[in-house]
Amino acid sequence: MALKLNTAFISPSHSPLPQSRRPRSHRVFIASTLRSTSIEAENVKKPFSPPREVHVQVTHSMPPQKIEVFKSMEGWAEENVLVHLKPVEKCWQAQDFLPDPTSEGFHEQVKELRERAKELPDDYFVVLVGDMITEEALPTYQTMLNTLDGVRDETGASLTPWAVWTRAWTAEENRHGDLLNKYLYLSGRVDMRQIEKTIQYLIGSGMDPRTENSPYLGFIYTSFQERATFISHGNTARLAKEHGDMKLAQICGTIAADEKRHETAYTKIVEKLFEIDPDGTVLAFADMMRKKISMPAHLMYDGQDDSLFEHFSAVAQRLGVYTAKDYADILEFLVGRWNIEKLMGLSGEGRKAQDYVCGLAPRIRKLEERAQGRAKPATAVPFSWIFGRKMMV
Repeated sequence: MALKLNTAFISPSHSPLPQSRRPRSHRVFIASTLRSTSIEAENVKKPFSPPREVHVQVTHSMPPQKIEVFKSMEGWAEENVLVHLKPVEKCWQAQDFLPDPTSEGFHEQVKELRERAKELPDDYFVVLVGDMITEEALPTYQTMLNTLDGVRDETGASLTPWAVWTRAWTAEENRHGDLLNKYLYLSGRVDMRQIEKTIQYLIGSGMDPRTENSPYLGFIYTSFQERATFISHGNTARLAKEHGDMKLAQICGTIAADEKRHETAYTKIVEKLFEIDPDGTVLAFADMMRKKISMPAHLMYDGQDDSLFEHFSAVAQRLGVYTAKDYADILEFLVGRWNIEKLMGLSGEGRKAQDYVCGLAPRIRKLEERAQGRAKPATAVPFSWIFGRKMMV
């Protein structure tokens, strides 16, 4: 799920590690592909436009000796992380929730699904489509996990618990996009070709959560994101129920339950890191929050709307599916879950990072309240996913 927060409270800071303690890393600029107004540029045919963000990328910022921390955790991970995976034979599959194409009553079942979908408003479908597109960009998320030093799948079929987790987590998550995609196709309420283009653009663009190949940063990011998707799918379930579509509510609620289970696994990993290396972990937590948690679909594009992600996020905020309040609530939850306030024996820099993350959620809320007071009037924006019909954002 995605949300563009007011960024007034976020400073584009560097890592909280002092320069003298930071390892030398490669720095790469992402090139901008914002559309040029020159006739020459318009006439150049490009097979694909890469990401439109511009910032400095930092790679391999974790000191090499820290890799041993994750090697030493492999036995613990096998016993404490892999238990949060379900055997395939006990997992739900998309077909469990959809009309049975082998059934004599298939067409009647599809008709019933479409009748229920008629009761759902367009803005709900905008958010549901955005959630589905985010889920369908799963190849990007597996790629991101496999950039993390010390825990990546080195062979594609490695038997380390970190690699086993990444592949099995991906396999479980794969069902989410499958199910929502098929539901939306059968509903007849959305432009599937435009949605499919958006998915292709998003996977091709990738993402840069600014985790710097560091599993410290990476697992903090995934802890935050899994809780965000749990909240988002839970709220789409609630809204579907309010509109009378109990089957769709079941679908979204079932996906939310998966996200909650995955959140538990990732937060346990970070909890263990706080036990082993409290100073390094709290510095990483502060670094991640200073840079802001960028949402997985922040490079979303449909071939038409350069601000599609922001517009989608605005609809999600208005419907209460995922909001700035949720962002602050997640941060506050993680601070409590990891007992940040009670950390002892920290360095001077560690104590500063501790104070920063403990005080950030209230600060975000206050700044968001001020931003709401200065909010511009809503405007109507067309969404290609719903055949160009306009939504207020």
